[in-house]
Amino acid sequence: MGGGGSALRVCAEHRGGINWLSLSPDGQRLLTGSEDGTARLWSTADGQCCALLRGHESYVTFCQLENEAAFTCSADRTIRKWDVLTGQCLQVFRGHTSIVNRILVTNNQLFSSSYDRTARAWSVDKGQVSREFRGHRNCVLTLAYSAPWDLPGAPFEEEAVAGGLLVTGSTDGTAKVWQVASGCCHQTLRGHTGAVLCLVLDTPSHTAFTGSTDTTIRAWDILSGEQLRVFREHQGSVICLELVNQHVYSGSADRTVKCWLADTGECVRTFPAHRHSVSALKYHAGTCK
Repeated sequence: MGGGGSALRVCAEHRGGINWLSLSPDGQRLLTGSEDGTARLWSTADGQCCALLRGHESYVTFCQLENEAAFTCSADRTIRKWDVLTGQCLQVFRGHTSIVNRILVTNNQLFSSSYDRTARAWSVDKGQVSREFRGHRNCVLTLAYSAPWDLPGAPFEEEAVAGGLLVTGSTDGTAKVWQVASGCCHQTLRGHTGAVLCLVLDTPSHTAFTGSTDTTIRAWDILSGEQLRVFREHQGSVICLELVNQHVYSGSADRTVKCWLADTGECVRTFPAHRHSVSALKYHAGTCK
């Protein structure tokens, strides 16, 4: 990472800042969500805009692109599903009472987090809420899901994880682990002294890594709720996390990216090239971007 590169493609038709982008699984399309209230689909081959996704009544906070459908969420309190070929809105998910921060689509389920202090699970086909997760004392910022087949455990745990586990992070300083099948809180992860801004899961070891405004990253066992280790070297809020090959990469308001050994918490490398806070990062093909 660092400077010196030149742009291969420029996608410059939005009329406001871009809040999020998502690459399709086949790598052929890029989805961008913007402050202008629209999302756009782009061809990665030539940088041309393929479709304008217009319908949200406020800015787009987050987006996720699949091969056959696109999903966006917005400050207008809704989530939308779109046809990637025509740009037509196929479904509007209504129920949140404040800004929707994040969405996650997996196995015909859609999970969402909101400033209304809840997370929700939806049926993608029906567009209806199937579960509400209530318990955070402030807005829910980030979330991750572990499917039941990723959670091998003792027999007494099988019923609890039958529908998988949802992990949420909040500005109340906690992360919570929820049983998706029942909607019950399985564990509350307490230890951070600031808002939980980001999280990633290592599903084989049922470990969650959370980053916070308290400048730390913490590792947790999501089945037992035990705090496993604390990563302390950042000098600013930890804004984003990526987990690759048992290495945790973290982007921070201290303008650095750090690489840590996931199983020990040892910082093995610091990338100090940025001039501003690092708000997003992605590891691909041996390169951290």
